[in-house]
Amino acid sequence: MRRGLDAAAAARALALLFLILTGTARADEAAAWAALRQGGVVALMRHGDAPGVGDPSGWRLDDCKTQRNLSEQGRAEARAVGVRLRAERIAFARVLSSPWCRCLDTAALVDVGPVRIDPTFANAFLLRDRREALREGGRAVIAAWRGPGVLLVVTHGENIHALTGQSPAPAEVVVVTTGADGTLRPVGTLPAPERR
Repeated sequence: MRRGLDAAAAARALALLFLILTGTARADEAAAWAALRQGGVVALMRHGDAPGVGDPSGWRLDDCKTQRNLSEQGRAEARAVGVRLRAERIAFARVLSSPWCRCLDTAALVDVGPVRIDPTFANAFLLRDRREALREGGRAVIAAWRGPGVLLVVTHGENIHALTGQSPAPAEVVVVTTGADGTLRPVGTLPAPERR
């Protein structure tokens, strides 16, 4: 009999944990939307789905065929994020992108403004020897942003992790502000579009 009670208690505890986590995720997303509507924040977006890790040997920035690129799923994710951002009428003042093709394509497909390449957000996974300089450069760009509007930065998961401590999924957006002491503070996260 005790074993049956333990299983029932465990099931109730798991259900409660699921409700708490679901509520926390919704609150996190709501905080991100509120900050985006207010403006003066930075939205760090990881590029859409691009199967694999890193890039093939012999990759070149000037030739997309030599890089890991967006899948059809990644292209759909980027378009879906853009549709949602435009539907919410988020005012983007500037869009910056890593020079990697998968980031540039994501930024173009999101379609919330002209895209400018910023080497500060280059792939920190591949450029390990420059990781610290990339992180500090990214922090400086973000810390200088005051708006009006939102700065969208499309970059790589490794860069976002180095800046925020968070590891976003493809096409996920981490919204950040800068504290009075210059540190970056994640406000909330917009989850990636549902995968089909």
